[in-house]
Amino acid sequence: MTEREKMLAGQVYMATDPDLITELNRVKDLCWKYNQLQPTLLKERNEMLRQMLGKADEDTFINQPFLCDYGKHIRVGKRFFANFNLVILDEAYVTFGDDCFIGPNVGIYTACHSTDPVERNTRQEWALPVTIGNNVWIGGGVQILPGVRIGDNVTIGAGSVVVKDIPANSVAVGNPARVVKKLD
Repeated sequence: MTEREKMLAGQVYMATDPDLITELNRVKDLCWKYNQLQPTLLKERNEMLRQMLGKADEDTFINQPFLCDYGKHIRVGKRFFANFNLVILDEAYVTFGDDCFIGPNVGIYTACHSTDPVERNTRQEWALPVTIGNNVWIGGGVQILPGVRIGDNVTIGAGSVVVKDIPANSVAVGNPARVVKKLD
């Protein structure tokens, strides 16, 4: 398997693989170009997002600045909106359903590193996908960690850190985020 195939399969891979570094740098350039576009050039911004992301449509809207690692591992549903300073580390797939709203300063991470410093310094890592359902609102300053699944019709309160799955039809808040309300 290539290092990219290992990465997408959730296996340990070498993050310094030259092919992965080339792709990371290509997408860094695309993010830079996207973030330099005049904010009122809505059509051009959307076209660039559709080139960068794995799945997006003419209604996809992400306020600048926006940063990601690979871009093509991010799939967004219909009427996706994200506010300023969205960061997605998409070493694994990050999938959003329809009608998702993302507040400012949100981070979504799929990359995992060893807590052992010697092991971590080998630059080996692994990645776990993040899946977010339909009709989800993620408040400002939320951090979503690798492997999390968020169900449909969920609100994640501002400043929360989501470390485990959140069931559908609920409101979750805190660090770590926990369900505080079930919706009927």
